[in-house]
Amino acid sequence: MMFTPRATRQPWTGPNTGTGERGPGAGRRGRRGFTLIEMIIVFTLIGILVGLALPEYKYSLRKARETVLKTDLFEFRKLINQYYNDKSKYPPSLKTLVDEGYLRQIPIDPMTKSAETWVEIREQPNYEELLPNVEIGIIDVQSGSDGQALDGTIYNTW
Repeated sequence: MMFTPRATRQPWTGPNTGTGERGPGAGRRGRRGFTLIEMIIVFTLIGILVGLALPEYKYSLRKARETVLKTDLFEFRKLINQYYNDKSKYPPSLKTLVDEGYLRQIPIDPMTKSAETWVEIREQPNYEELLPNVEIGIIDVQSGSDGQALDGTIYNTW
């Protein structure tokens, strides 16, 4: 007796699915990952989105720093006036505001990123007011930055 091998069913000979696939084993079933063109498309889209968002992000950071600067200057001026109303003289320095409890600490200038760069504007007494042993106080504070704001003005003129 002779042995004849039996035909086995091949996985690609399944019924026609109408989608162009050849059966249950056809398509990407055994492969994993993404093709090169899919990766290129995804990275291109990410690059476009980052390119659109980055300028807006930088603008919002600068706008936030300007807002902090305006708030700090407003608070400084308010505290200098409060000191004048309490003591009938202007504070000799910003450190005096800290020492006397008007401020916890001198805030950092958001444009120069330093607490040491604030420009103290001193009062200008006339000749009769110049007395020995009398300290000339500060009447205003400005930023130490020479940079230009978004509205075109210079920070140290605010």
